Amino acid sequence: MRYRILGTTQALRTDGTTVPVGGARLRALLTVLALRPGRTVPVSVLVDEVWDGEAPADATGAVQALVGRLRRALGADAVESVAGGYRLAASGDDIDLHRFERLVGDGLRALTDGDPAKAAGVLDDALALWRGPALADLPDRTAETARCETRRLDALRARHAAALALGQAEQSLPELTALCDSHPLDEPLQALRLRALRDAGRAAEALAAYEDLRRLLADRLGSDPGPELRALHGELLRPEEGAHRDGSGPRAGTSSSGSGWGAKGAGQVGGEGRAGNLRARLTSFVGREADIDAIRGDLAAARLVTLLGPGGAGKTRLSQEAAEAVRDVARDGVWLAELAPVDDPAAVPEAVLTALGARETVLFGAGAEEIRAGFERHDDPVVRLVEHCGRRRMLIVLDNCEHVVEAAARLVEQLLERCPGLTVLATSREPLGVPGELVRPVEPLPEPVALRLLADRGAAARPGFRVEDDPEAAAEICRRLDGLPLAIELAAARLRMLTPRQIVDRLDDRFRLLTSGSRTVLPRQQTLRAVVDWSWDLLDSDERDVLRRLSVFAGGCELAAAEAVCGPAALDALGSLVDKSLVVAGPSGEGGEMRYRLLETVAEYAGERLDES
Repeated sequence: MRYRILGTTQALRTDGTTVPVGGARLRALLTVLALRPGRTVPVSVLVDEVWDGEAPADATGAVQALVGRLRRALGADAVESVAGGYRLAASGDDIDLHRFERLVGDGLRALTDGDPAKAAGVLDDALALWRGPALADLPDRTAETARCETRRLDALRARHAAALALGQAEQSLPELTALCDSHPLDEPLQALRLRALRDAGRAAEALAAYEDLRRLLADRLGSDPGPELRALHGELLRPEEGAHRDGSGPRAGTSSSGSGWGAKGAGQVGGEGRAGNLRARLTSFVGREADIDAIRGDLAAARLVTLLGPGGAGKTRLSQEAAEAVRDVARDGVWLAELAPVDDPAAVPEAVLTALGARETVLFGAGAEEIRAGFERHDDPVVRLVEHCGRRRMLIVLDNCEHVVEAAARLVEQLLERCPGLTVLATSREPLGVPGELVRPVEPLPEPVALRLLADRGAAARPGFRVEDDPEAAAEICRRLDGLPLAIELAAARLRMLTPRQIVDRLDDRFRLLTSGSRTVLPRQQTLRAVVDWSWDLLDSDERDVLRRLSVFAGGCELAAAEAVCGPAALDALGSLVDKSLVVAGPSGEGGEMRYRLLETVAEYAGERLDES
């Protein structure tokens, strides 16, 4: 069975014939389930979305009855009953919306890879799935529909960017003009239209269109065109820089327009500086190339990606390197919001607002009265963030969320719901728990990469240092420090006064040994003990007790042994400790039963706490 929700909700058999789904509520139920194929949808969510906040007296019974009707229409196995809710027995590719999302991602990647012909074909297939307004049968579809329409506009922009790269400017102009009329303040779309006019040999019209747009932005928003449009205007004034002498425009594949996380180059035109506040890094970045590639893919697939790992795993640095790798497709910039210094969870929105430089915001497309009203709401940083991010395509790196995780999660959910062009890359020691979150574990460095890091930082601390001079000691340092980048860097700093073998001999007292961190970082990142102290302080009493008791297992343990030693709190606390990156869980070699172990550094710390208790 396949389902269509990009238009009136429909169910289709494998032969393409339509299955009648009569009744508005029945179609609404199918829409809600199809939005989450293969996932459990709680009864409370079904009630809220199908009845639009006006729940019937017996809500559970009403849902059961409606599910029964849907099963009679689609087949008994189409909707599965699971604990707490129901699940549509379908994969993402069985739903036209999810096929559309996949095809758009493929098309954007093809455009990034310099294959506009493939991009055009894939994007045509994606856009052909639309048969009308998205989620037409969902009673309250404002937020989700806005997201779908934004993605459709992304696809349209990318399709026209491919057309321009293929030399099809004349064919694109009619639809581009209509799109610009419907979205007059969409600068990337306007830039595509100007390029199409230029490439079609109508540079004078392009200059006139730019002037009209400049006046519109000044009248409606009180602002000038952005860097991309200004750079294009400069090309139009100097045609020899922007087109061939025969007026044929740029060569196929050289168009710099595009949109979405797969469209490289959308945020930088003509050498203009790129928006954002990422700072230059002061040390080399060793390894993690595969992680950066994986995160690029994650950001193309999800709007919230959380890098998860223990303290000292290198999440902050990895997030900044990954953000740097995708900044060309964040049209309105990559912005780093550091939450580590924030003590009060209520201050999280203000901290993000400050990081974005968004204290003065403008309501896109608003009139003068609405703009004044926006400024009057200066006491609500969330409102100002929504106004600032609402029509922008940008990436926010939200660093160090663990100590304010609930406040960070609430803010991220609100922003993602109300700002369809926003993507968030978070770092934390536990998941944010926001719907749609994609969690990317940051694993310890494998030995070859850890040795490279030790060699690099060791040579900086003591010129002439080489791991090859004592490879066994160097390898033992990396192994016993669990491949944690921060711990390895602290060990490298000790090479100014100790040999690798002397460091190994003192690792049984690692918390006294590894204390020579950078003076410019936060105190909790200057020593190994401070790093683990920070994680310990975020635990509740049950979690601390279980962690202490687990330290008695030298090579890890299975659940039965953990429960025998840790008592009835073991199961819940273990799950929480795994989420908080303090316990590593993985199947054992025999029988595949899950096994739980502590990193050596965490085990030593927890053992000290056990002795103290």
